[in-house]
Amino acid sequence: MKITILDGFTANPGDLEWKELDSLGYLTVYDRTPAEMVVERCRDSEAVFTNKTPITAEMMAQLPSLRFIGVLATGYNIVDIESAKERGIIVCNVPSYSTMSVAQNVFALILDITNSVAHYTSEVKRGRWEECEDFSFTDGPLTELAGKRLGIIGFGAIGSQVARIAMAFDMEVVAYTSRPQNDIQPVKKVGLDELFRTSDIVTLHCPLTDKTRHIVNSERLGMMKPSGIVINTGRGPLVDEEALAAALNEGRIAAAGVDVLSQEPPTPGNPLLRARNIRITPHISWASKEARKRLLDISVENLRAYIAGTPQNVVNP
Repeated sequence: MKITILDGFTANPGDLEWKELDSLGYLTVYDRTPAEMVVERCRDSEAVFTNKTPITAEMMAQLPSLRFIGVLATGYNIVDIESAKERGIIVCNVPSYSTMSVAQNVFALILDITNSVAHYTSEVKRGRWEECEDFSFTDGPLTELAGKRLGIIGFGAIGSQVARIAMAFDMEVVAYTSRPQNDIQPVKKVGLDELFRTSDIVTLHCPLTDKTRHIVNSERLGMMKPSGIVINTGRGPLVDEEALAAALNEGRIAAAGVDVLSQEPPTPGNPLLRARNIRITPHISWASKEARKRLLDISVENLRAYIAGTPQNVVNP
């Protein structure tokens, strides 16, 4: 079996191994593949793995040997799922591999906003502590999480883990979710407007759909407390970036932390790059070594299950 990985660098920049996949066939790994080279590189491949390189209906039509597409991620919108199904091509993803890492980065963003760790490290290195007349100095508010309300939009694996961490900080947790109240105890289920009006921090963990696109917009930002914080480690288009930048720059909310943007890498004109009091990380919540190891391990098992005739994690049954 010929196996091709189109864009393996982000999942494995060199600190992990491909040997388990290599054992299943003849493996070729490309760090990155431009769209115009997908067909050439996948020719005669039965199995192709992709992370963010699109595989379109037109490409599949030129790849008669293709029978399996493994997405090196949970989201699979980069593959034309319906066309794959019509051609008998199985598409598999990797669910829930990054839950712990994403939840951890949610609180890395929250804690840097509330405790200003990066800011104070920079100020100490600039000599401000040495110059201080007192044993301690602050130049802005520090915020304790205990007793604050965290509003979680979406309550799947990641949202649930974020809730558990928040409760360890003695936070009150509410959620906007389609799941019934009994399934999310002791978290309280609330409506979306109530969540925005009453939460000290709003964090996004819902899928990107037509209904959730710009779920954070001018109207809902206007409902938030002036001390409110928005966290987005989900998908960039969940947030109206112009509206969030305006709310930050005008002081209508206190801060934001995002790991995702509407376009990645961002264009220089993205308004959040110039916004006040925002922390931006470059889509790294998923990328701990431990999470990437799980990603590769499950990807191997997906291909192995396909070879055995019992495919798993199929997104186009």
